[in-house]
Amino acid sequence: MKKQKETLFETLSEMRAFLLLWLTQAFSGLGSAMTGYCLVIWSYSQKGSALMTSLLMVCSYAPYVLFSIFAGALSDRWDKKKTMLVCDTVAAATTVAMVVLLQNDLLQIWHLYLINVVNGLMNTVQQPASEVAVTRLLPKKHYQRVGGLRYLSSSVNSILTPIIATAVLGLAGMGAVVAFDLFSFVTAFLVLLFAIKIPEGEAAQSVKGMQPEEAVQSMEGRQPAEAARAGDSLLKSVGEGIAYLKRERGIFDLILFLAAINLVASIYDAAFPAMLLSREGGSEKVLGMVNAVIGFSTLAGSLIASWVKAPKSRVRVICNCLLFSMSFENFMLALGRTPLVWCIGGFLGWIAIPLMNANLDVILRLRIPDSMQGRVYSVRNSLQFFTIPLGYFMGGLLVDAVFEPVMAIQKEGSLLVRLFGEGKGSGAAFLFFVIAFAGIGVCLYFRHDRHIWELEK
Repeated sequence: MKKQKETLFETLSEMRAFLLLWLTQAFSGLGSAMTGYCLVIWSYSQKGSALMTSLLMVCSYAPYVLFSIFAGALSDRWDKKKTMLVCDTVAAATTVAMVVLLQNDLLQIWHLYLINVVNGLMNTVQQPASEVAVTRLLPKKHYQRVGGLRYLSSSVNSILTPIIATAVLGLAGMGAVVAFDLFSFVTAFLVLLFAIKIPEGEAAQSVKGMQPEEAVQSMEGRQPAEAARAGDSLLKSVGEGIAYLKRERGIFDLILFLAAINLVASIYDAAFPAMLLSREGGSEKVLGMVNAVIGFSTLAGSLIASWVKAPKSRVRVICNCLLFSMSFENFMLALGRTPLVWCIGGFLGWIAIPLMNANLDVILRLRIPDSMQGRVYSVRNSLQFFTIPLGYFMGGLLVDAVFEPVMAIQKEGSLLVRLFGEGKGSGAAFLFFVIAFAGIGVCLYFRHDRHIWELEK
C-alpha cells in the first residue's frame, strides 16, 4: 500500500504542470462553450432563421479549414506559451466587445459573424501549439492517461454546458454568462502565465505506439504538433503531406469518407437548434436536455472505447459505428414528437462515435510514419473538415428556403404533416428524415471501397 501511494504521488508530481494546464483550460473551455451556446439561442430568437444561426458556425470553421493546412508548420516555429497567451487574450477581447455591444443594445448578428471569424483564426493557431505544449510537459509513459483525461474534460463540458448555460441565462441573463466566461479565461491565463513553464526546443517525444484510448479526438479536429521540420518552408511541408496522400490511396479515401460524413453531420447541426427551439414540444430547456444527453452519451462511449479490446478489423468498426449512428438518431429526431424520443435518438447517435474515433486514430498513427504525421494531419484537417462550413450553410439554407416552405403549404392530414407535424420546426424534422438516408448511403458506399479495406493489411 505504501508503495502504491508513493507511485501515485510520483505520478501526480510528474503530471503537475499538465494537470494545472488541463484543469484551467478545461474550465476556460466551459466558459467559452456556455457563451457560444447562449449566442446560438440569442441569434435564433432574434431572427428565427436557421441559416443566419448556422452562419455562426460557418464563420468559426472557415478560418480553420482555410489555414489549418499551415498551422502545424507554424506551431513549430513559434513560442508555444506566448502563442497560447496571445490567442486567449484576443478571444477574450472579442467577448468583451460583444458584451459591451449587447449591454448597449447595439449587438447585431453580423458582429457575431466577425467575432467568430477572429476566434476561428485564434483557435487554428492555438490548437497545434497546445498539442505541442502537452507533449513537452509530459513523460511519454503518461500519454495514455492524458488521452483519457482530455476526452473526459470534453465530454463533461458537453454535459455541463447546456445545463449551466440554460440555468444562468434564465436566472441572471446573458451578462452573467459572459462574466463567467471572462472569469474562467482570467483563471486559465494567470495559471499559464505564472505557474506553467513549457519547454522550448526540438519537438517532443514520439507518439508511436499509442493505444486507442490515448487519443479519441479526431471528430473534434485535433492537430498533432509535429507539423514541419525546422528549416522546411510552409509550402514544402504542405506539398509533402499532399504527396503522401496521393501515394496512400486508402488513407485518402478514408479522409473522403469522413469528409462526406462531416457534411451530413453539419447539416444536422445546422437544423438541430431550429427544430428543438421551435417545434411543438421543443424549447430552450429541451434543447439543453438533449445536448446534455449527447454529452453523457459521448462520455459513456469514451469509457467503452477505453475498456474494449483491440478489434480484429478496425475498418469494420469505423464503418459499423458510423452506420449505427446514422441509422438511428436522424430518424428518431425526425419522427419523434416528445423530448424522451429525441433524447434517446441523441444518445444512440453519439454512443459509438468515440469508439469510431479511437480506431480511426490508431489506423492513422500506425499507417503514417511519425516523421510525416504532422504534415499529413495538417493536410487531412483541411480535406476532412472543409465540408463542415459547407454543411452548416447548406443546412440553414435548406431549412429556411426549402423544407419549412414545403411544410407550410401542406394540407392538414397530409402524409408529411402526419410524419413531421405542422408549424415552424416541422421542416427541420423533414430535413432530418432526408439526411438520415444520405448518411446511410455514404456509409454503404465507402464500406465497399477496396482501398480503405487495404488498410487492414
